[in-house]
Amino acid sequence: MINSPVKDDYKLSRIMYILEAAFEYFIAVLVGGAYLAKVTSSIGIPDSVTGILTSFVSLGCTFQIVAIFLINKRPVKRWVTFLHTINQLFFALIYLTPFLKISQEVKVALFIVFLLGGHVINNVVNAPKINWFMSLVDDDKRGSFTANKEIVSLIGGMLFSLFIGFIIDKFEAEGNLQGAFVFCGIGVFVLAMLHTATLIISREKPIETQKQPTTKILKELIKDKKLILVAIIPTLWNIAHYVATPFYGTYQINELGFSMSFVSILAVVYAVVRSVFSKPLGKFADKRSFTTMTTVCYIIASIGFLINTFTVPSNGKVFYTVYYVLYAIAMAGINSGAINLIYDFVDKEKRTGALALSQSIAGISGFLTTLLASVLVDHIQKTNTLFGIPVYAQQVVSLIACILTALIPIYVLLVIKKLK
Repeated sequence: MINSPVKDDYKLSRIMYILEAAFEYFIAVLVGGAYLAKVTSSIGIPDSVTGILTSFVSLGCTFQIVAIFLINKRPVKRWVTFLHTINQLFFALIYLTPFLKISQEVKVALFIVFLLGGHVINNVVNAPKINWFMSLVDDDKRGSFTANKEIVSLIGGMLFSLFIGFIIDKFEAEGNLQGAFVFCGIGVFVLAMLHTATLIISREKPIETQKQPTTKILKELIKDKKLILVAIIPTLWNIAHYVATPFYGTYQINELGFSMSFVSILAVVYAVVRSVFSKPLGKFADKRSFTTMTTVCYIIASIGFLINTFTVPSNGKVFYTVYYVLYAIAMAGINSGAINLIYDFVDKEKRTGALALSQSIAGISGFLTTLLASVLVDHIQKTNTLFGIPVYAQQVVSLIACILTALIPIYVLLVIKKLK
């Protein structure tokens, strides 16, 4: 008698997860980097403040700690779907603030409320959502699956960025930047509805675990030595990452003079490179370990920041592109590695809380780093010199990022490699 194949009840849900990640990525493109810098410039926010606002992504991660207090709130699908929809509607409202007939102070206040509110809510639901969907993936296929998920997001994001960059430049050429903002705001709203649909269609796997008091869960997480040691990796990365990258959006538009079309071309290059390397790095991690894979990626990221230290207007398009290519290769492994390292070293029943705690610590570290870096950036931009040496602020923070990132592989080799 021939056995019939076992029915996979969660295949459609895994497909929905891939689409969910893609729609979320498209929205993230529109509320970050050079696109966000366009809005902040239009309402008169300085570069140093724009850097801080960009780092709200990191500050929002701090609120993932709230997820620990929601661990017993199951099933997660209903409340995750509701809150995710609210957070993305907040992002859509960001693009409506520039042309509201109100004072600049109120505009800035509303902009911050929508941006920070969106990131806060997004991060409250992030860990439970990841655990919901990753529980549908076999442990020995996590590397390949997350690579496939990233490739779809990146290829789609590439086409999306090209289209959006073309539209914004067209509106600007007509002297109608507000029209571009309306278009982008409607775009975020439509994407939010599509994103919500993927969550509604997806199924949630029943989790048979006894409910524990939140305080007990938190104590167990804090006492988990391996979790704390692993959590240091994304914390170090956020410090290195957020000392520099939040200031790159305004650098591209102002000092380097990039058009939005060229910014979109960079997004295409980034997507292609990251897509090409995502699958091989995922397979490499499944075969060798996520520890080894991320070590290689952090070395590449450090080299990228070093190259960006020498990026100036005269060589901007070439040097920034080289940096961005190396950054894309590194991020092909770093993003998935941060989650999967937790999955490698933490018990299944602790994963939601472990992800939340790890990313909360990393988030506040990244935001505080940007706050400190903004003081340095503001100081340098007043004279474009440091210690009497002519230099752009972004060159200095790139060098700092290079040094800090180089410390991570050393830590991984000396500490994490020795953990079982």
